[in-house]
Amino acid sequence: MRYDLNLLPVFLALMDERSVTRAAARLGITQPALSNALVRLREMLQDPLFIRERYGMQPTQKAVELAPAIAAALSQVDALVLGQRQFDPAKEERLFTLAPNSYVEYVLVPAIAARLRERAPGIRLRLTPYGTDLAATGAISGETAMVLGRIVDPPENLVVQHLMDDGLACVVRADHPVVNKRLSKPQYEQLKHVNVLPPGRLRAGLFQALERQGLRRDVVVSVSHFLSVPELVAATDYCATLPQLICRRLARDPRLKVLPTPVDLGTFPLEMAWHVRYRHDPAHQWLRALVAEAAKDVARGAASP
Repeated sequence: MRYDLNLLPVFLALMDERSVTRAAARLGITQPALSNALVRLREMLQDPLFIRERYGMQPTQKAVELAPAIAAALSQVDALVLGQRQFDPAKEERLFTLAPNSYVEYVLVPAIAARLRERAPGIRLRLTPYGTDLAATGAISGETAMVLGRIVDPPENLVVQHLMDDGLACVVRADHPVVNKRLSKPQYEQLKHVNVLPPGRLRAGLFQALERQGLRRDVVVSVSHFLSVPELVAATDYCATLPQLICRRLARDPRLKVLPTPVDLGTFPLEMAWHVRYRHDPAHQWLRALVAEAAKDVARGAASP
């Protein structure tokens, strides 16, 4: 029997999205075209595959059983085809989509961009946010080159690599009337706090670290991005607890001072994840190596690309 391999990405998109509308948008085709492809898929595989229900398209048992094999088959084809490509970073003209969380965008992306400017000026980056939903980044479907942040419970089609660990520190204004060179636990609990609530696991990690140490915060302002913190802290007597690499940047601001946390709050990981289909693609391999190098240098405090 002859199979139309062009239909298999449609199958995987429907498995991920459970919606004809979203699957069509992801594949860049019209809804009628996707519906037509689904008809042909059903004929080819001799099964309804997806049943329309109140909350979307639900896969049949056969679709669930076929999905891992189809994903693996397409990954092998991608590896064979992409592995044959010659890649010269200095000459490549290409757009990569990365999905960093807000911490990575602030701390690591500038170092990545600086290296690309020097070594691969024709490579462009597009950033899409990574919050709590890996599927929304496009990494699970392979539309995104990599996701950067804290990766929890990744699906089987994502490869995860640990890049570095970071700790936590405190930031207050330089002329704070109460806090000098050290911040005690009673002082920390008596201060008013600025809380950063970026989407994702970094937020949960900080809350859990505080809870483990029995450390309380009186939060009076919650913001959505680290960039909001310097102006807030400089204008008030508030305190912010932030990743150390962000605090290293803020320490350059003469209006602010960085202090150790009153108790050890541990560390959190920065990880990189990518779709298995890009495991052997030379361009993706090169980009992942560059990102890992940038992370290593940033963790050491190196500034040069």
